[in-house]
Amino acid sequence: MTALAELRRPESDIIQQAREKLIVALDFSTISEAERMVERLGDEVNFYKVGLGLQLAGGDTFAKSLLKKQKHVFLDYKYFDIEETIRNAVARAAELGVTFLTVHGAGGILSAAVEGRGNSHLKILCVTVLTSLDAEDIKEMGFDCNVEELVIHRAIKAMNAGCDGVIASALEAAEIKKKTGNKLMIVSPGIRPEGSPPGDQKRTATPCEAIRAGADYVVIGRPITQAADPKGRASEIIKEMASALAHI
Repeated sequence: MTALAELRRPESDIIQQAREKLIVALDFSTISEAERMVERLGDEVNFYKVGLGLQLAGGDTFAKSLLKKQKHVFLDYKYFDIEETIRNAVARAAELGVTFLTVHGAGGILSAAVEGRGNSHLKILCVTVLTSLDAEDIKEMGFDCNVEELVIHRAIKAMNAGCDGVIASALEAAEIKKKTGNKLMIVSPGIRPEGSPPGDQKRTATPCEAIRAGADYVVIGRPITQAADPKGRASEIIKEMASALAHI
């Protein structure tokens, strides 16, 4: 069957594959706003990111409610602390039953996070360089290298520590796959569909570009959640991702 024929099927395998790769960021200040968005998106979206904006507003309880709805949850808390604290915090997150959790730091911290998840199915993702940062930003932070070099360095450290994947821009995805022997999952934020304003993101890619570059998952927030028709916008993006998958 040709790629075009696949896409013409009402609920093709490739469309479902693309849907599973889309993570919608629920970057709201209240749980009620996030709940309304989940309701509006319905069965079009199966994976959600719960970040720091909701953490102290009841993010953990909200994550549990999403899990009860058979949704996958990416807990984006970016844990960074001493090893024992990280080990304990990750163990608590693993008990929730979420799918992804972000941490960052030196090798010992990453290894502690891997230990903390124990035998659970929780996937540990290391933050490399935020997509809101560029070369000038990392220079200001004291790094004497370019962005890609720092990303690759951190990706290799993550792999050696036993992490399952990394948070990285799609701009570095192909090189990460190459330098790590395709052993790391890549979750790419900073995704902006064609024509969408970049907002506070400095290193962006379209959904199609991200998939073709090797991103395993894409994280999209405002282009979907601030659309007049969020469900329709998500559907359009999923179809774009499916088209990219069909040509890989």
